[in-house]
Amino acid sequence: MSFVPQFESWLRSHADPEQAAPMAAYMRGLFPFLGIRSPERVALTRTFIAEQGLPSDDELERVVRELWLLPEREFHYSAMLLLERRMKKAAIGQIDLLEWMITTKSWWDTVDIIAGKLMGNLFARFPELIERYAMKWIYSENMWLRRSAILFQLHYKERINGELLFQFIRQCAHEEEFFIRKAIGWALREYAKTNAAAVIRFVETTELSPLSVREALKHLKR
Repeated sequence: MSFVPQFESWLRSHADPEQAAPMAAYMRGLFPFLGIRSPERVALTRTFIAEQGLPSDDELERVVRELWLLPEREFHYSAMLLLERRMKKAAIGQIDLLEWMITTKSWWDTVDIIAGKLMGNLFARFPELIERYAMKWIYSENMWLRRSAILFQLHYKERINGELLFQFIRQCAHEEEFFIRKAIGWALREYAKTNAAAVIRFVETTELSPLSVREALKHLKR
């Protein structure tokens, strides 16, 4: 039996229907859940990998796509965990898989991990992808791609390209979409940890939503 059927059976055997309902409700009923909370799910996934091994490099994308197409959200989280385990060795072509994941069964709980961790790592290793993908995404009609373009530098710290971040924020600053406004504030707040002066100056000279400003300056004194 291949990886996905075995893993699916393993997780389903630990399902908790009593937990599943409130977990689905927290996600506004957008996705069904098995009812396995995050610490237990991570432990179960790691146990399975320890016993069965990781999918090979050649199999990984197929496994991730198959898990992503299963209905319950825990399988999507586990797919991301598999990619995280191979993150430092990810090939440049993985960008197309990540783009598909961002735009398929989209919500903040998966998009933010893909953007900030998986995509951020790939763009750092292959910066030529930024112009080919992030520069395209910021103009996309898909809100989750725009949010991902804003957030991919989230964990870059001193390596954040401030001018690129500001360029992307200006492109979306007029939007009323909550998830874009929140992303703008979040990205600026992280940048402020290493360049507070630049963030304050940008906020003072750019028309941003109150939500974005509040989030950006959350840990700063104006």
